Amino acid sequence: MIQFKEVSKVFGTGKKEVRALDKVSFTVGSGEIFGLLGPNGAGKTTSLRLLSTLLKPTQGQITVAGLDTVKESQEVRNRIGFLSSDMNLTGSLSARELFRFFGDLNHIEEEEIANRSNRLIGQLKMGDFYERKVETYSTGMKQKALIGIALLHDPDIIIFDEPTNGLDIITGRVVLDILKDLKNRGKTLIVSTHIMSIAEKLCDRIGIIHKGTIRIIGTLEEIYEKTGEPDLEEAFFSVIGGVTEDEGYHHRSKKRA
Repeated sequence: MIQFKEVSKVFGTGKKEVRALDKVSFTVGSGEIFGLLGPNGAGKTTSLRLLSTLLKPTQGQITVAGLDTVKESQEVRNRIGFLSSDMNLTGSLSARELFRFFGDLNHIEEEEIANRSNRLIGQLKMGDFYERKVETYSTGMKQKALIGIALLHDPDIIIFDEPTNGLDIITGRVVLDILKDLKNRGKTLIVSTHIMSIAEKLCDRIGIIHKGTIRIIGTLEEIYEKTGEPDLEEAFFSVIGGVTEDEGYHHRSKKRA
C-alpha cells in the first residue's frame, strides 16, 4: 500500500518559493493500478519523485508498505521499480549488459539475472536489438530497455511516469499489456499519463491533480457521477476548469454527445 498524508513540497525560498504540492493526500491499495492525471506542472512528477525517495517532502509523510520514504528510504528503494519520464540511455553497453549491471547492483545471482533478462526480453519484444549498443536504439527501444531495468529486481510496487511517452501505437500496446500482467501478478502500480484512453483502459482508480492539489479521486464511474460528464476527458477539464496549451492539453470546443 502507498499512502500520501498531507504532503507538501516547496522549492526555493522567499519570493522565489514555488509550492509544487500542497497538502496532498491519497492512498493506493495493494494490487491496484492508480492513475495520476494532470497538465504539465501540476505536481505529477514531483509526487512520483517523492514516492521514489529522490526528493524529500517539505511537510507530511509518504509510506510504502508501511515504510517511511525518508526514514527508511533504502528499504523503500528495494521494494519499488521507478521509470521517470526524463530518464535516458546512452553509451556502448547493450540492453543485455545493462540488465546484468543493474542485476548486480541489486545483488541478484547471475543465473537469476539471466533468467529474468530472458523473460523481460521476450515480454518487451526486444529480440531484434537487445545485443546492440543502446546508442543505436530508437526512442521506443530505449523505453523498453528502461522498463526492463525498472522491473528486473521484480519489485512489489511499480512507479511509471509517462510509460508510453514517445512510443508508437504498437510499442505502446506492448507496454500496456505488461502493466496489466504486473497487476495480475499482484503488483501495485502508480502511473502518470497524458493519454486519457490509457487511463480509462488501465486504471482501477484515478486522481486528478492540478496546481499542486488533488482535485478528485475515484473510479471512472465515481468521477463521471461526481462531475456529471460522459467520459474522462470531459471530466478532466470540468475538474481543472480548462487549461492553456502550454499546460499540455488541447481542449475541444464541443463536447461529445
